[in-house]
Amino acid sequence: MANVEKLSVALTTQQADLLREAVDSGEYATASEVVREAMRAWQEKWEARQADIRKIRRLWEEGKASGEPQPLDFEELRKEARQKLAEVKRNAG
Repeated sequence: MANVEKLSVALTTQQADLLREAVDSGEYATASEVVREAMRAWQEKWEARQADIRKIRRLWEEGKASGEPQPLDFEELRKEARQKLAEVKRNAG
């Protein structure tokens, strides 16, 4: 396998047992396969989290650039939302 770097990783006893069980069952050929799959799953989750952080930062900056804050009437917002929901239900039924 090209571009492989060997690392030493400390696992809890339960994690090591689970890893060995996955290999012993034949689901994986080696412990390295288990770890690589776990790393791929972690990487996907990490990249999604980073994208979320970038989005929140962009929205934060847009909000700051939109001008001075204006007071909100939450009761009016709720009323409008309930009216829209009722309209959607009427049109769906």
